[in-house]
Order: sequence, then C-alpha cells, then structure tokens
Amino acid sequence: MASERFTIGGELTVGRLGYGTAQLTGPGYWGPRGDRDDAVAVLRRAVDRGVTLIDTADNYGPSIAEELIAEALHPYPAGVLIATKGGVVRTGPDVWHIDGRPERLRAMCEASLRRLRRETIDLYQLHRLDPRVPMAEQLGTLDELRTEGKIRHLGLDSVTVEQLGAATELTSIASVQNRYHLLDRSAEPVLRLCEAHGIAFLPWFPLGNGELATDPVCAEIAAAHGATPAQIALVWLLRRSPVLCPTPGTGSLVHLEENLAAVTVRLSGAELARLDAVR
Repeated sequence: MASERFTIGGELTVGRLGYGTAQLTGPGYWGPRGDRDDAVAVLRRAVDRGVTLIDTADNYGPSIAEELIAEALHPYPAGVLIATKGGVVRTGPDVWHIDGRPERLRAMCEASLRRLRRETIDLYQLHRLDPRVPMAEQLGTLDELRTEGKIRHLGLDSVTVEQLGAATELTSIASVQNRYHLLDRSAEPVLRLCEAHGIAFLPWFPLGNGELATDPVCAEIAAAHGATPAQIALVWLLRRSPVLCPTPGTGSLVHLEENLAAVTVRLSGAELARLDAVR
C-alpha cells in the first residue's frame, strides 16, 4: 500500500487509497450484485491489503452495502475508518430523491449505525444538500448527532465552492465528495478550497466510469509501464493534490488487486505533465 496518508478531521489518519462499496450492489445501485460471499471476500481482502478508508452510503442497495461491511469487517480492525452517507432516498434502480429534513437525517443516521453495528460513525457525509431545507438546519442536525456521539466528523457530497464556503462558516467540514477524475476536472475550484482548509476530497467516479480506457494518452503511458489506464488514473489523482483520497470500487478481487497495485507505479514529471494536459 501507499505510504502516503491523510488525516481526516485532524485526527483520523488513513491511507489515501481507499475502497468504495457502490459496486457491491446491483445495476442502478439497486439490490445485490452477484454472490454475497464474494462481496464479503472483497471487503476483507481490501482491509487485509492495508486499506483503511471504506466509503459507502445508506442508499447503496439500499442498505445492502452497509450490511455487507458489517458482515465482513465487524468487529472492525483498529484504524479502519467507515465513511457513510445519508440524505438521499433510493426507490428503484437509478431512481432517488433528496431528503434533508432534520427528522429524516436523524433517522437515516441512526439506521446506518444499526446496520454498521457501530456506536459512532467515523465520517458521516450529507449525500446531497436539500434545496428545500435551510443548510443551517441540515448541518445543525448533523452537529447535534455529533454532540450526541453518533457522528465523529461531517462531510458533504456534490457541493459548489459557494456551498462549501457557507458550510465551513456553520460547522467544521472534514471531507467533500465531488465527481473528479482525469477527464472531468469541473470540481477543480472545490478541490482548491479543500486544500486551503485541509479538507479531504474523496472523488467519486475516480476511474471515469469506464471513460479512461479510451483516452490515448492514458493508454500510452499505461502501456509504457505495463500498467492499466485505471492504475495510471489513480496515480495521477494521488499526485494531483495531497488532499485527494480516491476510493475506487469493485466487486472483483482481481480488479481490487489491480487498483491497489497502482501505488507501485512511478510516473515521471514529463508523464504527469502530459496527463495534466489531457482534456
């Protein structure tokens, strides 16, 4: 595993290359995907290989991913951080709506605690800000849960620079999750604000959801190193910013090993510059 680490919220130190659980669920994040024992095996192998940041959400399945994490890893090894999300209700494959009402956020968090078999969630992320509910009410509810010891640190998902700035004036924010990868850097201003505040940035779709395989520069550099385009994309993320903490997901032991092996690939400054120039 990479020796590089990041301390989330000033106290929870993790390896910068984590594991995301979305692909342990079926198409559209609905229902199971494949054999349950295989999913458990992937989660255990990730931790055995040194992964210390597991990213999930209550609506993956829904509920399935959190239940798999508990089945595979409880009692949790020391140093393993579980990050989950609430604030989105999934009602079918790729069908969901935002619900940031205080009573719903509290109920979602407490349900995640039960499924994960935890007394405290290390990192609880608001999956989407609800435009119908004042931000202060949404974050205030999560702050109450933190005061009660049910949450240790708070994070946000899919936010603008303005929203992140406003949120940091209301409470301490430990992480942000926005779409970001080699071929989509639209969240660059948010990343730079995270750097300024020491906030972890957990990019979703860090491998471009399959898009990277078709990029000629990425493929050429990968071939030169006997690597895959996905590995090159992960190396680029780890070098792009010290606050970037990718959590690529997979339901395959083979792909898990490939992703983790990315940390052994060493790119030259010229190669990194070529990747920086990709658009």
